[in-house]
Amino acid sequence: MVGQPVNGDSVLTLRDADSIGLANQPRIQAAELRAAAAGQLVNEARSAYLPTLSANATGTVAGDRGTAVAAGALTTSSLSDRFAYGGGLLQLITDFGRTSALVASAHYGHVAQEQQATWTRAQVVLNVDEAYYSVLSAEAVLRAARQALTSRQLTAHQVSELAQSRLKSTLDVGFADVLASEAELAVVRAESTVRRARARLAASMGLETMVEQPLADDTLPPPLPPEPEPLIERAMQHRADVHALNAQHNAANAYADAQTRLRYPALSIMAVAGELPYHDPTLHNNYAAAGFNLSLPIFNGGLFEARRASARLEADALGKDVVALRVEIAQEVRDAWYQANDAFLSLDVSARLVDQSAHALRLAQTRYDNGLGSIVELNEAQLNETSAEITAADAKYTYLSRRADLAYAVGELP
Repeated sequence: MVGQPVNGDSVLTLRDADSIGLANQPRIQAAELRAAAAGQLVNEARSAYLPTLSANATGTVAGDRGTAVAAGALTTSSLSDRFAYGGGLLQLITDFGRTSALVASAHYGHVAQEQQATWTRAQVVLNVDEAYYSVLSAEAVLRAARQALTSRQLTAHQVSELAQSRLKSTLDVGFADVLASEAELAVVRAESTVRRARARLAASMGLETMVEQPLADDTLPPPLPPEPEPLIERAMQHRADVHALNAQHNAANAYADAQTRLRYPALSIMAVAGELPYHDPTLHNNYAAAGFNLSLPIFNGGLFEARRASARLEADALGKDVVALRVEIAQEVRDAWYQANDAFLSLDVSARLVDQSAHALRLAQTRYDNGLGSIVELNEAQLNETSAEITAADAKYTYLSRRADLAYAVGELP
């Protein structure tokens, strides 16, 4: 059910978020309905193999005598009095493969829609994963901003106390207060970012209400392969959009074959039977007949040839689309791998940056406490330390998000 709330007291895991998104997203439901509709087109095409049975009833009055007519139609210009009922049977014997080609085309179309539904599910999971990591990243940044605010408020209080004792100048107090205000503004902005990220997560999960429950942290995935090339081949085998386009190409080829077979004859048999409970004395009490019909197209102004050419050109165009998609996938996988690799390398760099900036802040604080450094020097060290903390907090979830992008590019998201 779209908009179904989640338990606000429990921890929401990534797997739970994915499951809720797959259950709630109307995009998936729409794709599945289209796949089901395409399945009915297969049954529609196969119906040509089965006989057509119809029932008819016909009545006339005040017609001229001497006319032989039966149920189902008024077949002559003069009509006899009667009421007749009966049935007709029509069965296709062969159309030299046209129906089988239409069935094959419908089958491949159904497969294409099923693969499109699978690809839609992967897109939903990717959106949920990215939104989930965005919330974790925003909350990590918020924690770093709050820690910086606490530290700067403490520094501002200490500087104010020292200024009252005439150990520090009022200029230092002013700098410390500005730094604390900047930290407070950063917290306000980080809180807003968290709310927007949670709203995006709710939308990606197909929920109308905000996701308020805490999110479970996620562990780092296994290391990346050393090169992206093996992933490209896996993408060609796993991606549902590739399978969908291949199926569309096969459907177009089968339809072109069906249009080619329009120039072949079609053979069918037919039978009719019925009774005339009320009729002109010149008519019999019942009727029955059977026969066959062979239809051979001779000339229709180039209609069938135009249909064949159009279908063949469309099939050829889809073949080129398959090639173009494979090229795009190769580029997409390489780009995703390089971005994930860059994000992975930044994990170590950001961790070292935190250690270095923390060490520099301790030195700057010691120098300032001993009267050897200025408040400007301390201010810069605090800014650098806060920036490093935020960068490190964001680095992990950027990497996890890039890995989700790579899994999507390879076709390995559920």
